[in-house]
Amino acid sequence: MTPPDDKSPLILAVAQTRDRESFRLLFLHFAPRVKSYLLHLGMAGQLADELAQETLLMVWRKADRFDPARAGAATWIFTIARNLRIDQLRRGKLPGDYYQEEEFSPSAGEDYLAAERDGQVSQALKALPADQADVVRLSFFEEKPHPVIAAELGIPLGTVKSRLRLAMSRLRTALEDTK
Repeated sequence: MTPPDDKSPLILAVAQTRDRESFRLLFLHFAPRVKSYLLHLGMAGQLADELAQETLLMVWRKADRFDPARAGAATWIFTIARNLRIDQLRRGKLPGDYYQEEEFSPSAGEDYLAAERDGQVSQALKALPADQADVVRLSFFEEKPHPVIAAELGIPLGTVKSRLRLAMSRLRTALEDTK
């Protein structure tokens, strides 16, 4: 049985019959969420808006590739957004309107301190329970939104947030002890 908030049937309708009303509903539901996700990742408003629109355009074009047995609608759409963001970053320098690139060259001392801090963070992450470490990895290293993490791990959204809160508290405590 499909959950009532699952948007997979809308994607399937777009794939099968190019149903414009289904696409409109998908757009209304996901465009602001994808934009918010991209803003959360540090993109400027205009670029986040453009990539959100491009994401939904890809949903229209590639709806026939959606497989509800492999991923939920949100997971699939946010993966498209994530990949478009990565492509945008790989293309190199973004237009000046989107962000200002600062010239920054760390000193040798700053490099050393950064490497030492990275080692401490790595050790603190290894000390986390596996379920908390998984949520931290998906949220911060794979940059997935909480609903996507919940879907991937098959746990409630509240559990994702609780595990993140517990993990961050443990990390904070572990890293304060190393000062």
